Amino acid sequence: MQVAVVMGSKSDWPIMQETSALLDQLGVTYTVQVISAHRMPRELQQFGETAKDEHYQVVIAGAGGAAHLPGMIAANTTLPVIGVPIQTKALNGLDSLLSIVQMPAGVPVATVAIGNAGAKNAAILATEIVALRDSKVSQRLAEYRSAQTKEAIASNATLE
Repeated sequence: MQVAVVMGSKSDWPIMQETSALLDQLGVTYTVQVISAHRMPRELQQFGETAKDEHYQVVIAGAGGAAHLPGMIAANTTLPVIGVPIQTKALNGLDSLLSIVQMPAGVPVATVAIGNAGAKNAAILATEIVALRDSKVSQRLAEYRSAQTKEAIASNATLE
């Protein structure tokens, strides 16, 4: 597998499903699992410590609220970690965003937008990382980007 998609709770799946759907479309292999930073600390640490041995190239971690999952994974691996802030009821996901983006120097987490847009961008960013080593994925990514451009141009024509 090239990418690990993890989330803090099963309730994060509706957002993280956007990530997996786009990884499917781009032909990137991945696994999906729930690892709660607060309820499964030993499992989280073991996951982070062994992720490289499992041959992952990048980890996408979705989390809401206190959102410690992406940062704690990053603290336990040298793989790139992409954090997806999950929208919450209490603060609309701002709490998640700030928890993920405000990492101390030396433990980076690439952070994307809150919610669906972030989940999709995380998949694209992970694909860009995988594409550095995989020419087939690189080609599919180029085709995806080209299709986006054509779609945007076509939508412009419908406005006239």
